[in-house]
Amino acid sequence: MKQIYIIEHLEPRIWSWCLIEYKNIGKIVGKSNLWFTNINSRDKNVKELRRYGKIINKSVKNLDLQNSCVLDPEANKELGPKEAKGIRYFIFGGILGDYPPKKRTKKELTRFIKNSEQRNIGKKQFSTDNAVYVVHEIAKGIPLNKMKFQNKLTIQINEIESVELPYYYPLIKEKPKISKEIIKYLKDKKEF
Repeated sequence: MKQIYIIEHLEPRIWSWCLIEYKNIGKIVGKSNLWFTNINSRDKNVKELRRYGKIINKSVKNLDLQNSCVLDPEANKELGPKEAKGIRYFIFGGILGDYPPKKRTKKELTRFIKNSEQRNIGKKQFSTDNAVYVVHEIAKGIPLNKMKFQNKLTIQINEIESVELPYYYPLIKEKPKISKEIIKYLKDKKEF
């Protein structure tokens, strides 16, 4: 069964940070397996976003998808490999995270999708691309407790400044998984 990863865009526009994460998601799951929903067709970044997955203007809340699962840190049950293999649509909130988290997935997405399962991948907050990566690994048969993670990541901007990202990062060969484009974006940013 082909599995589709759906990012319900919940920000007022497609910010540069979102675009970088969405591009990374396309690399993780493949363009043909990725849908972006709730997209404003007038957003200046829609044309670029089309290169990474299918664009749907409607909200996932209005698609009436069967055999779907919303990934929500507030869900009561953890997603496991056996269950994940049988899910057709994985739904994620395209949210730029706040610290501490504001539970936006539950408020803006989960409570509106009545016919969907809700699962978590732990209670920590992931970037959207890393949440997709973890679910993709679970769907391939790797349970969450067999993966390694790092809580928070500090990016050195220059000799004096650094930025702490308060998210949860999967470790790949003992290194936190983060897009090189995000690091470049942070280093090029003029102010915080």
